[in-house]
Amino acid sequence: MSQSQLQRQLGVRLAGTGLATPSKVLTNDDLAKMVDTNDEWITQRTGIKQRYICDENESVLTLSVDALNLALKDADLAPQDLDFVIVATLTADMACPSTATRVVDAVGATPAGGVDITAACSGFVYGINMASALIQTGMYKNIAVIGVETLSKIINYKDRRTCILFGDGAGAAIFSATKDNTKGCIFQSMQSDGAGWKDLYIPRTDSDIPEKDEFYSGMLNTLQMNGQEVYKFAVSTLQKTIDNALDATDTKADDLAMIVAHQSNRRILESARKKLKLDPEKLYINIDRFGNTSAASIPIALDELRKQGKIKENDKILFVGLGGGLTWASSLWQL
Repeated sequence: MSQSQLQRQLGVRLAGTGLATPSKVLTNDDLAKMVDTNDEWITQRTGIKQRYICDENESVLTLSVDALNLALKDADLAPQDLDFVIVATLTADMACPSTATRVVDAVGATPAGGVDITAACSGFVYGINMASALIQTGMYKNIAVIGVETLSKIINYKDRRTCILFGDGAGAAIFSATKDNTKGCIFQSMQSDGAGWKDLYIPRTDSDIPEKDEFYSGMLNTLQMNGQEVYKFAVSTLQKTIDNALDATDTKADDLAMIVAHQSNRRILESARKKLKLDPEKLYINIDRFGNTSAASIPIALDELRKQGKIKENDKILFVGLGGGLTWASSLWQL
């Protein structure tokens, strides 16, 4: 729904961001020692050169806390100023309690609310859409949204189809209420198609594996992916999602200061950019340094963009995520 169609009493501003990465870097050459691959093969197909990987002392919780503390400092807010924390992840350390409640405790934000959401690579966009809507009710003032993953813990490093793609990391963003109602989300969408679940899933038991799944790697509790189908879904859905957001708000691609998209594959991102006839600097790509970090990829990119001065106040920004579920989402903002 487009917020331009609604009477907005409150605006929402992006108050601060932060990112956290694990200590270990895993390069393509490192992977070549573990599985039948090489740097040229990986780079040509994905655009990835390296990714960050957690050690035994790093987790979804530690990465989330580090990223949020940096975002609080950037926003010049105390932990007690937070009303709510949303953590988007598919690799939570535990099913219960939620990561978000532990983050609230760890940063000293108690009794702020906390909830985890699982929408895979779309999770952060789902989260900022929810945060925007909650703040605009007038009942919440400051909400933190964290996208975080430790995908290395669910990867089979003997499966070349998946191990080359994914990395670990976290990004956090804090959104705050403002009386300037020109700021905030002016369009958002959150969609899914559960019929495509079998193209990207993590089976816990044998009963979770679809019949005749020729892509199953043979290891439970690891990510299974039909790469060809996921690629086709991503190429078509990314373009449609961008077009729908622009059409719904009568916005032209040239009006955007930046598209901040999920870092799934460099070829997919470049294809979308060329179809939109966008200048290269208007669609941010950092997958070469981070790999695919699922829910963390967009907030990591957002923090880098802000720190580099590539986006600023009053810019129009489009966030786009798509991933397992299958899920996809967009969020068009006036910063």
